[in-house]
Amino acid sequence: MAITAQMVKELRAKTGAGMMDCKKALTETNGDMDQAIDFLREKGIASAAKKADRIAAEGTTFIQSEGNTAVILEVNAETDFVAKNEGFQTLVKELAAELLAKKPATVEEALETEMPNGKKMSEHINEAIAKIGEKITLRRFELKTKGDNDAFGEYLHMGGRIGVLTLLEGTTDVEAAKDVAMHAAALNPKFISRAQVSEEEVAREREVLTQQALNEGKPENIVAKMVEGRLGKFFEDICLVDQTFVKNPDQKVRQFVESKGATVKDFIRYEVGEGLEKRQDNFAEEVMSQVKK
Repeated sequence: MAITAQMVKELRAKTGAGMMDCKKALTETNGDMDQAIDFLREKGIASAAKKADRIAAEGTTFIQSEGNTAVILEVNAETDFVAKNEGFQTLVKELAAELLAKKPATVEEALETEMPNGKKMSEHINEAIAKIGEKITLRRFELKTKGDNDAFGEYLHMGGRIGVLTLLEGTTDVEAAKDVAMHAAALNPKFISRAQVSEEEVAREREVLTQQALNEGKPENIVAKMVEGRLGKFFEDICLVDQTFVKNPDQKVRQFVESKGATVKDFIRYEVGEGLEKRQDNFAEEVMSQVKK
């Protein structure tokens, strides 16, 4: 029986296996879809599909640089135990090297790139899932480039629980750039400077602070001055260069960077699982649903 591209696509959708594995399975079973699924399951290749609906909110961040290009990525697994597995760590490094080499624009594009072993990244991840036994996903990544007179700062906290990549312009002081990355890991700023905060967000915060002051019974003639002072504290909380430098409380981050003759061009901070539902929460719901039955 002739094996069509549509048949291969359907089997891939049902099993999560790679294209060549699906084609081989269909060939071996003369195009019988159910038998092909069993064939892949017997080979351990379809195990990735069975884990597709699980929650992967653990994992690690990782940073790799080569010359004037750097990548920061987050790869998720289901448990912290697997995140520390040597096979998982090797996979993360392989994905980082591929992202640096191919420079895809999106995760979807990355998953279609061909790894050195000739398989697509998605297939390579599925093979790791089959071996490791947990759902694994490349959640996100960012590629950054710098000039010859600039510096990347790379910092992984708690073995990759938090990853920060900074880019300082005007200095090649890698240690200074790393110090800024460590600071961002600790204080979690949202913006580089006040210039990045939208007018709408500032107006909303000013309105909230104004109402707070009025509710405190402050005279209207001093409320405006109080609000501006509190806005300064608001910017200190969310803007990297306005924050008090963790390694020297007598300095702002801006002052530290300027002392190196540099400016902060960019930073990316990833924290594993941020914004994702946690596996244990899901497990608790399952237990409660059983108790109520």
